[in-house]
Amino acid sequence: MLGAKVTVKRIGKDDGEKPFWISFSDLMTALMVVFLLVMSVALLSVTKDVTAAQKAEAQRREDIKELLAELKKASERDVFSGVTVHDDLQNPYIDFGWLATFDLDRSYLTRGQATFLRAFIPEILAVADTEKGRHWFKQVVVEGYTDKTGQYLHNLDLSLRRSERVVCVLLETPGPADAPLTDKQKVQVRHLFLVGGYSSNSAKADAASSRRIELKLKFWELNDSDPRGETDARDETAAPGSCELGVQ
Repeated sequence: MLGAKVTVKRIGKDDGEKPFWISFSDLMTALMVVFLLVMSVALLSVTKDVTAAQKAEAQRREDIKELLAELKKASERDVFSGVTVHDDLQNPYIDFGWLATFDLDRSYLTRGQATFLRAFIPEILAVADTEKGRHWFKQVVVEGYTDKTGQYLHNLDLSLRRSERVVCVLLETPGPADAPLTDKQKVQVRHLFLVGGYSSNSAKADAASSRRIELKLKFWELNDSDPRGETDARDETAAPGSCELGVQ
């Protein structure tokens, strides 16, 4: 018994001193997983926002196409023969051709031309007063043009007066044989129509057709806000005044 060999199991030093905390590599792996989860959620949110914006822009374009199609449909009626609605979304405009051209160095519209404009402009106002029109229609810019005869500054002034003449024709009281715009339509004109002069910068092939006016159609962008706000009640009833351009 005394000579029996006794074996004692040693407890390894490492077994008692192994660290309790997770290793550095495990920590980095966990952080990477958390980072990937956060990025996935963020990317999903951004993708969702982009998709919503794309859908909204696509709907805006479709609505504007419908508005332009309505104007084009009106222009194709026999009574408005000669009017062309250019429905390019990048630059939509209405060309009246010979129906709104001017004599050399003159800004005066004939009675027939004035009557025609007072008949067609309500078609634009009607489209602008639809639900989609009130949402997207921003402005109608009346742009006047001249031929290349004469000096630039003179033509610039002349083209501006030609634009102003159109607005005068719409707001003034016509002769007894012509039907004027209604008070509501005149308010719409004052809210929507702007004038601009472009001289001979966009002359056509011949001088006669260069002396013209065009209506540029402007629409709101997605993030635009209408600065006009609610219509001032005084603006609804105030008289537009008289045209001071004279006959020339």
